[in-house]
Amino acid sequence: MKNKIFMLLFFLSVSISAQDFYGKATYKTHRKMDFKLDSTEAATNPGLQSQIEAQMKKMFQKTFVLNFNRSESTYKEDVKLNAPRPQIGGGNVMVQVVGGGGGNDVLYKNIKEKKMVNKTDLMGKIFLIKDDLVEYDWKLTGETKNIGKYTCYKATYEREVENIEMKMVNGEPEEVTKKEMRTTTAWYTTDVPVSNGPGNYTGLPGLILEVNDGDLTIVCTEIVLNPSEKPSIKAPEKGKVVTRDKFEKISRKKSKEMMERFRSRRGDGNQMEIRIGG
Repeated sequence: MKNKIFMLLFFLSVSISAQDFYGKATYKTHRKMDFKLDSTEAATNPGLQSQIEAQMKKMFQKTFVLNFNRSESTYKEDVKLNAPRPQIGGGNVMVQVVGGGGGNDVLYKNIKEKKMVNKTDLMGKIFLIKDDLVEYDWKLTGETKNIGKYTCYKATYEREVENIEMKMVNGEPEEVTKKEMRTTTAWYTTDVPVSNGPGNYTGLPGLILEVNDGDLTIVCTEIVLNPSEKPSIKAPEKGKVVTRDKFEKISRKKSKEMMERFRSRRGDGNQMEIRIGG
């Protein structure tokens, strides 16, 4: 009888421990930008190319926080740790960030139910993207490295991606589609036993601490397990509900509208604006 009670208490203790397990991971992100002024603008504004590149680099260096337990998480930009987004200009060129609410965006993931809810701002309108979690067919390589005090294991995922760019061709906005093979590399640690990570990245037997995906790099800089202040992990509820595919179609439409506005402003001699969504 005593043995049965002991085993019952043991399993109850394990169950409570599992339910109470939670943590906070801080990530730094960086995105490479391939941006060039046309020859006319470059000649008119010498040095503007390097100025814009430096400002754009700052724009895309951000800090995010992942609050998680064993089955749920929220991922949000930590705006208090980020520098204000700059607006720069010179001659006939101005660069500013529009769209993509940044600090107001929240990505909720439910690993157990394989569902996600993403609250995001697109040009002043709040959307609630509800869909299945993005699935990654990870290949475990067995390669290891240390990130901080954690031993991490390498996983890769190869897929064909479709890059869609909006360009002005003969004065008209045009969608240019390019397909390419891309390999995503992730480093995860089994020391933190949650199948989660930054952004949409999930599906590995441990917390993902680093991601290299095309021009995007994400690196974990701090992990706090069971912090004194338990994080609130809830799915966002306000916004127009759409699927991921529907939101992408809306984004493309808005990009075309934006390009039309650029063309009309250039046509009447006003300054050209280069706007970059979040």
